[in-house]
Amino acid sequence: MHCPPLKITVLGSGTSSGVPMIACTCEVCRSADEKDKRLRSSILVESSNTTFVIDTTPDFRYQMLREDVKKMDAVLFTHPHKDHIAGLDDVRAFNYFQQEAMNVYANELTQAALRREFAYVFSDHKYPGIPNLILHEIPEKEFMIGDIPVMPIKAWHLKMPVLGFRFGNFTYITDANRIEDEEKEKIKGSEILIVNALRREKHISHFNLEEAIELVQELGIPRAYFTHISHQLGLHAKLNEELPAGIELAYDKQQIFTK
Repeated sequence: MHCPPLKITVLGSGTSSGVPMIACTCEVCRSADEKDKRLRSSILVESSNTTFVIDTTPDFRYQMLREDVKKMDAVLFTHPHKDHIAGLDDVRAFNYFQQEAMNVYANELTQAALRREFAYVFSDHKYPGIPNLILHEIPEKEFMIGDIPVMPIKAWHLKMPVLGFRFGNFTYITDANRIEDEEKEKIKGSEILIVNALRREKHISHFNLEEAIELVQELGIPRAYFTHISHQLGLHAKLNEELPAGIELAYDKQQIFTK
């Protein structure tokens, strides 16, 4: 399916605790560089006709206000961890101004978590003003949201299945430490990849810096950006100088354009 030109906005590029981390006095958390200030990981995807967000973090309300988002067609979820779903209640503002339910796309595991964490949204007796949601099961094959084709990509967050997404020549993968060969084939040919790189040291459920670099090089992606970054990874400016050509750290408010 043809994908129109897209604007991708990095709403957040930090790990679950964000950067700076509460009570930390390391050089990254004390940095004055705005690119070292990282909200929880999420992106905004926009064509000329369609707007949706991947994950609603605990920072969702602020992220929407900061980017002055006035329209939202859908929410896609990667997985059910709290740093990726906690802000869902704030979609009710879009319900109010758009006067319609919000389409929410999630796998079965994440839908179960949404029903548990936001039980009041799905109760038989609904309180006025709560979010109005339409849940959609994400299929294994490509599907459409507005005029944007969405290809789901299954990855693993230790033993938890997580979803990445490809839109035309752009792919987004977060909270993963393993991708099977069959799913890697879906990523190949992308011109731009955003993928998680938590820290330098190996981690049980996230790619570390070395593993993320190896993945980009294995797949032959010409432009890559690392996200879901912890304060342990280091200073943005310093680390960018060390990275191979074509690879950079993502940063909050960054805008990436596809053709």
